[in-house]
Amino acid sequence: MERLRPLTETDCYTRLYGQREPTVTIISREPRPQPWPSVTGEELRDAFDDRLGARDLIGPLDAEAA
Repeated sequence: MERLRPLTETDCYTRLYGQREPTVTIISREPRPQPWPSVTGEELRDAFDDRLGARDLIGPLDAEAA
């Protein structure tokens, strides 16, 4: 069987997958409001410093417990 013309990549794709309509749907949505933390950065740093300080008061772990 002799072809009248060579098949292009588009022709081959159409034969394999069928004709597809080039429709694009753009959905726009409102951005979600970002919840702001209820603590300030300074309060967060102070809480972290307190936890670090409390860790030193507990003392080293026993070797048997680990």
